[in-house]
Amino acid sequence: MAIEKVTDIPSDNVYAYALSKTLTKVSSPVTVGLYSECQNRINMVLKNIEVYMNQEAKRREEKYTKGAKPRSITPSISDVLSLILRLLFYRPVWTEQNQNTKNIRYMFVRFSAWHFAGSDLLWAGLVMQLTKAIQNNFGKLQLGLFRIAQHDEEKDGGKKKIEDISKHWRSKKLGCIPIWALILIGFIGSLLILVPLIIFGFPDLKKHQEGEKVEDPSGYGALEGIAIAVLGVPAVGALRFILLLLKNLIFNQDLKIRQGLDNKKVSQQLGLMHEVRKEMRLLCCFIYFMEIFERRRIRVVLEITNLDRCTPKKIVGVLDAINILLSDDESPFISVLAVDPEVLVGQVQQAEDCLSKRDSAYDFLDRIITLPFTVPPLSDVSKSIVFGNIVRGQSEMPEDIPLEETGALAAGCPATSVSVEDECSVKYSETEEQAIPLIAKKGNVETFAAAELNLEEVDKLTESAFSYISSRDKSKLQTYISGDTMSMRRVINSIRVTIMIMETRKLEPPPPDKIAAWVVLADLWPCRLSWILQCVEDDQQSDEIDGSFCAADNTKTLWEVFNYNSLELCIIGHTVENFLERDGDPELFEVFLRKDFKFTVGELEMFKLCTVNLNYSIKNELARVRGSRRLKRAGRNAFLSLSSRTVMNMKTEAICQELSKLSFPEKYLNTVRENFIDGRTILFSDPRDLRQVLQMTLGEWMTFKIRFLGVTPSNRTAQAKTPDATNPGVVICPSGQ
Repeated sequence: MAIEKVTDIPSDNVYAYALSKTLTKVSSPVTVGLYSECQNRINMVLKNIEVYMNQEAKRREEKYTKGAKPRSITPSISDVLSLILRLLFYRPVWTEQNQNTKNIRYMFVRFSAWHFAGSDLLWAGLVMQLTKAIQNNFGKLQLGLFRIAQHDEEKDGGKKKIEDISKHWRSKKLGCIPIWALILIGFIGSLLILVPLIIFGFPDLKKHQEGEKVEDPSGYGALEGIAIAVLGVPAVGALRFILLLLKNLIFNQDLKIRQGLDNKKVSQQLGLMHEVRKEMRLLCCFIYFMEIFERRRIRVVLEITNLDRCTPKKIVGVLDAINILLSDDESPFISVLAVDPEVLVGQVQQAEDCLSKRDSAYDFLDRIITLPFTVPPLSDVSKSIVFGNIVRGQSEMPEDIPLEETGALAAGCPATSVSVEDECSVKYSETEEQAIPLIAKKGNVETFAAAELNLEEVDKLTESAFSYISSRDKSKLQTYISGDTMSMRRVINSIRVTIMIMETRKLEPPPPDKIAAWVVLADLWPCRLSWILQCVEDDQQSDEIDGSFCAADNTKTLWEVFNYNSLELCIIGHTVENFLERDGDPELFEVFLRKDFKFTVGELEMFKLCTVNLNYSIKNELARVRGSRRLKRAGRNAFLSLSSRTVMNMKTEAICQELSKLSFPEKYLNTVRENFIDGRTILFSDPRDLRQVLQMTLGEWMTFKIRFLGVTPSNRTAQAKTPDATNPGVVICPSGQ
């Protein structure tokens, strides 16, 4: 199948679908970085993810035929009574069967950080929102009963022990007798004692009422004591249980956290974090309990939005909370951090005392994010649709567009209708696992061809890519893959998403080793790959304008593109130093692209449609820096200045020839020869040192500078003359001036 031109197909639904399918396959906990500059696009992708994940959960339950069906999410009266009995008298048993069940339920919790921005501890608001959502989904009474009758901090603090038995529940026992049996015996015994006493009364009281003399009242007193003891102990136990339950229903964890926030002595110490961590562990254990009861796995998808609008310190606090509270090995949480990456990185970089000197904001995020997912820029067709919606006064990203099902499907294969034409959330119907069509059909608008998603092919390619990386004989990627386990998780998850998008877009997938290598390239050298993308894009635009040499020829290798533009990257290196520090070994980068994996520009054009683990904020910053240099280049052309590449390749005699053309005196030519001044010396030496060696007048120096170094803006000149406040008399001279 030839590679199709798919650049004009709107893709937001495709990306949302690919991400949702990946999240249904990865094991929790996982933290997703959902990156986009447009908040509306983020909201749309989040809504579509909810639809697709719920659709997948529903499909799995309908297809499930082994054993008992999962319980209804909306419990009946009998289910509630059964849950209460199991909370009181049974403990769950973790078995291979209930831990590996494919049935799953997703619970979505939206946390808008902006709503809690006024709190000193923003992460505490996140925990409160999560606790409230779990209470609303499962019930306050059920959570309170679990806290009293089930939760044991010591027993539940460790990992779950998998047992090889068929039973999913085990009775709580006191000694060798189940507690429910003891209570039942006590209840029957109480009835046997209480009923005769009520009917016949105590003998001494009866005789006393009849005026008879009691010969030995001590015997009857002992009988009364036994009766009171038998009846009183269960009553006291029941009363204590009811009081504890009422306490947990009235004074819940929300109130406890608020009290801790109000108490400065607690909130300023580790006490509050410790209490909150214990509460998070209790919630996890409660979810594990409900998994056994409902006969399905339960995953809580925490969607964190608007975090980039908060102050730097609060942002770092929330990120730390995600890393500390929600990332235990067996945690059932999937955290989706939906932000503008450029703003978030800038805010984190400004956080005081939160990053070490060796760390950057990107390093900090890399330790938390296990699946970076960047929503690529809108395609041309998507832009026209959104623009038309705004002109008509509609929402930028429509949300409720009716979809129609196609009849051209394989027999016996239900379909899911997904509009890939509108950036919108979708309605869904049941699907089979092997073929899921994505169709575009709406009114009189142009309809795109249906894309049939073969999940068997996706799984086959994914496994092939993974086996290629792990193969010691065939693969060379072991040399390049980072030893950091978080980086390995990002590579694994990104490979899944990349293959899913390729199959959805009906692209002919390249060999699995190429897919794996591309994902590793984007993970290890994001800045250098972003630079190549930007150079290719600029050269294509330049070729469209004036038909000049195009470095983006599809047969040209990426190493040739990088090597041709490496001088410019070297010159602006100080400006993008923070990005370059993220990259891995530069020598390995050269071996990777020059020898082992010779990617071409044509392959880059295909891969960039499916690359979601590359942060586009890096490319945007490189585009700004390169754009400012192009303004200087325009100034060079106006003043007949030489380009940096031309000056770099000039020898000493070539410099002298240029000076002769500018009618400089012979003494300057001799000075150039005596000091072996060539193009590299002019570009990389301090301009003040260069002028001092040449001993030029102001007018001569400006002529020389314009010719060889280009035009310097007046604001930078003024900045260079500004004395350093901390070192009087020292002049700051920006590089390149």
